[in-house]
Amino acid sequence: MASATYELFLRAMREKRQIVCVYQGHRRELCPILLGRTGLEEKSLVFQFGGATSEGPIRPPGDWKCLRLTEVRDVILREGSWHAGDSHSAAQICMKMVEYDVN
Repeated sequence: MASATYELFLRAMREKRQIVCVYQGHRRELCPILLGRTGLEEKSLVFQFGGATSEGPIRPPGDWKCLRLTEVRDVILREGSWHAGDSHSAAQICMKMVEYDVN
C-alpha cells in the first residue's frame, strides 16, 4: 500500500502541479518526474527549481534530485509552470523499479 506522500506525488504528476515540501530540513520547490521504489522504499526523481538544499539556495534553472519519500514533510501541491529541466545523458539510478513516469 502506498504512503500518503506517494499518493500526493502521483497526483502532482497526473495533474502536472508543483510541489512545495520540506526535505532534510530544507524548503524545496519541485516537480516530480519519476516515482517508484527500491525494495520497499518509495522514491521520486524530481526536478528542483526553487528553495534550498544542504548546499544552499538552488540555482536557476534547477537541479535533479532523488528523494526518499519517508523524509518528505509538509507536502503542498500548487499551480504553476511545470519544470522538467533539460534532458540528461546519464541513466537514472534513483530507484530500481519505476512505477510512474510523467513523460
